[in-house]
Order: sequence, then structure tokens, then C-alpha cells
Amino acid sequence: MIGAANPTFQKHDRADRVIYPAPRLRSPRRWIATCSLLLPLAAMLAQCGRAPSATALAANTQAVSGDAFVDRFPAPSFKERFPTEQESFVQRQAAVPGAEPQPQRAAPVRVASLMPTLNLPRPGEREGLTTLVSMKSSAFPYFGNNPRSDAPFLNVANAGRKGHRSYSGRVYWQDETYNDSRVLVHVPENFDVRKPGVIVVFFHGNGATLERDVRDRQLVPQQISDSGVNAVLLAPQMAVDAADSSAGKFWQVGGFKRFLDESTSHLARLYGDPKSAAAFANMPVVIVGYSGGFLPTAWSLDVGGATSRVRGVMLLDAVYGELDKFASWIENNRTGFFVSSYTRYTKRHDEELMTMLRNKGIRVRESMDGPLQPGSVVFVQTPDGVTHRDYVTQAWTQYPVKEVLVKMAGTTSLARIANAPSASR
Repeated sequence: MIGAANPTFQKHDRADRVIYPAPRLRSPRRWIATCSLLLPLAAMLAQCGRAPSATALAANTQAVSGDAFVDRFPAPSFKERFPTEQESFVQRQAAVPGAEPQPQRAAPVRVASLMPTLNLPRPGEREGLTTLVSMKSSAFPYFGNNPRSDAPFLNVANAGRKGHRSYSGRVYWQDETYNDSRVLVHVPENFDVRKPGVIVVFFHGNGATLERDVRDRQLVPQQISDSGVNAVLLAPQMAVDAADSSAGKFWQVGGFKRFLDESTSHLARLYGDPKSAAAFANMPVVIVGYSGGFLPTAWSLDVGGATSRVRGVMLLDAVYGELDKFASWIENNRTGFFVSSYTRYTKRHDEELMTMLRNKGIRVRESMDGPLQPGSVVFVQTPDGVTHRDYVTQAWTQYPVKEVLVKMAGTTSLARIANAPSASR
């Protein structure tokens, strides 16, 4: 994985102690006065030589309360699984002994392969790049209404500061949680804009950041690259490191289309050819929603304004609600594929969605063994040993995003996907 983890705590080195002759005390009063001065100093020195206790470490971790999704996370608690210490989106580099310290700078980085190879890039060959760009049409900041209640999304105010009270009752502040407009953009080194391609839009789940989780832990850019499919990635930052699934601007009518339209210039710039923006503007889309990412996925399908471009939907343990929106998209877009893999946490909702589809006369398959073709609707349950937190890298198979893209490309050409008609609403 890219980036070396920075240690949060470091032990202090113990210096060799030098023993000085004790001063001669001429009276008990002076002896008491001297002791009163030395005892606090001794306590401070003893504390410096001691590593932080477990209690002290816990006290320095900001508590994160869960919402309706917290039941997915058995012990350890949500806050222990998703630490909330502040992090920088600057690319981290491992320290080299003896080398001069180099200033950190945000820049596109090359994504390593999941399957390391000794083959070096050929001279002049373009490299795969991953970077963070700010986009006005990304999910946040968002100052509109919450469609659940038709009330303002930012429904809490305190001393001029605005925030949102989540479903669980916890307040998240706008300037901390809903103010990051950045999008993780990835263009693999083998991507060729002259060939039929696809844009993968990834909506992350709760308690996540783009660099720490989407890139380094869930390995989404690497999975795109290693699939070998002619695909690029867009992953907008949703609520920052919070137990909240709010969709922000993706709640708005036409919000998903505006996001895709704005992305074309950024994809073209990263690809290295400004003229390629026209190709990106018409490229078909596959949406991947993980966990709390179900909400922006559902609303993007329902009111996003780009239904005609969406050729596939993949949900990773993510059917927590909005069943009518998913069922409607599947019924009205029979040239697009739909895949939902799930654990026991979402089993009830997945089974309900399967029943809804079968009642509409739509064929449902409950195995990933067969081909994945336009119109395929697949549900697959994963065993209890598979954890929700690691689901993006280990579901019914290792690296499920990569697997679905491989199956998609292996059973039908991207050219057919790009040219397939799709009903738009």
C-alpha cells in the first residue's frame, strides 16, 4: 500500500543518570523545604520515562458514537475500529535514515499493484496516477434540505457554528464533517481513452476518509488497475470519518449528472490530454456503494439525472434501505447489471428486495458463479466469518470490485456496454 503509517506515540529515550552529592541540610525546616521543591520535579521526570498507559491513549481518542449502522460492528466498538485522530491528505513517505528531511507535498502518486511485479514501466509510458481534487459538485459542503424531513440539513446552531444532528442523535459540525469537497480520482497507467471505457464511481461507507480508507485500506484504486478493465475511478468524500450516510448534493435532482459533468476536465487533465474530456463526458458508469454508501447510490439512481449512462450497480453489504429506488432502477434498466453481496447484517433487506423483484417477474440469481451480463441481477450471501469492515477487500471473494469488473468485461465487450440503450427517467 502507498504511504507509511506515522506512529502516533513515541517512547522517550532514557538518558544515563548522573548522581550528584546530596546537599547538607542544617535544619529540619530546610530539609522539608528542599523536599517540597524536589518532589514535583521527580514526578515529572518519572512520567517522561514511562510510555503512555492504555487509559491515557483511550482518553486521547475522540469518541465516535454510532447510528443505525452501529450494529454492524461487534466488539471492539465503532470508535476502536475507526480511529478519528486528525490526518492530512498529504501523501506520506517513509523516513530514510541519514537523509535530509523533505517537505511533504500533495501530488498525484502511482498506485502499486495488488500483485507485485518486477516489470518496470517502459520509457515514455504513462503512469497510473491517483490524486485528490476539489469539485463544486461533490457531496459537501451542502446547504440544502434533508429529503427525509424536508427540513434544513444543517439543523443545529451554536455560537455561529452550524451542524447536523444525525439519526442517532449525535451532532456533527459542518466545518469538521461536511466541508470536504475533494474527490479521489484514479487513472490507471494502461487506460486508453481511444478505446471503450467505463467510469467507476465509488461511494464509501461510514467512518471513512479517502486517503486512509478508500485508497490505503480498501485498495479501491489498486482493484481498478488490477482488473485490467479500461476503467477510471471517481470517489467523492462523503461525511468525513463519521457515522453518517448523508448524501449531500447527491440528494438533489440532477446532482449526479453535475458531478459527472464536472469530472470530465479533471479526468482529462490527469490522463494528460485535454481533448479527452469529450470521451469522458459520454463514458458509461458503474456505481459501487459500500455500507452507508447505499444512500448516495440510491438517490443518484433515482433523481441523479444520469440514468442513461449507468450500466451497472454493485452494493457491498449496503442494502440498509431505499429498496423501492433500487427495485425501480432494476425494473426500468434491463441492460444494466445489478450485484448485491451481503452479510447477516443486511440479509433481511436483501431478501426483501429479492422478493420485490421476483414479484415483478425479474429473474434473480443467488450465485456469482455464472456470467455477469447486461440485465443480470445477482445476490450473493457471504459467510459469517467475513467482516463488514473488510468487505471491500474480502467479500465472497478477495478484491470483489476487481472481480465484478473482470466478470463484466469477460462476458460482454465495453463497446457493447457503451452503446447499449438504457431507459432514462
